[in-house]
Amino acid sequence: MLDINIWNFIWAAINLVLLLILMKIFLFKPVRKMMDERTKMVQNDLDQAKKTREEAEALKQQYQEDLSGAKEEVQKILDKAHEDAETERAAMIKKSQEEAEQIVADAGKSIEDERRRVLAQAQTQIADLAIEAASKIIGENVDDEKNRRLVDKFLSEEEGGNK
Repeated sequence: MLDINIWNFIWAAINLVLLLILMKIFLFKPVRKMMDERTKMVQNDLDQAKKTREEAEALKQQYQEDLSGAKEEVQKILDKAHEDAETERAAMIKKSQEEAEQIVADAGKSIEDERRRVLAQAQTQIADLAIEAASKIIGENVDDEKNRRLVDKFLSEEEGGNK
């Protein structure tokens, strides 16, 4: 059957152990070292990617804060512009009302002055007509100055009584 030679078995075992030792020294150690370096390099790349992602997140957050701050600033500027416009509008309306009131007051004063002038003129004409009529009725020309004073006094009393 099978012939097992112990010496062959021992030499095979020694060769196998020697081969494993040599492989460990010359193959496994350099391969393990290369794999460790590769693992460190991959880990460094992952760490760098994580750091870059965190920096990007921080920049994104800063950008959003800046954007929100800019939006708030724009809103403040718009609110201020609306307030200024409203204030200016109110001032313009007030000024226009004051000018309109002044124009109405001036017009009322002008009308009153004109009414007094017309009344005085009418009073003078009425006095002249009354004096002329009285002169024709009496038949003689009485003192013009005295008559005028009498007529003016009469008209003043009538005017005071009608008011």
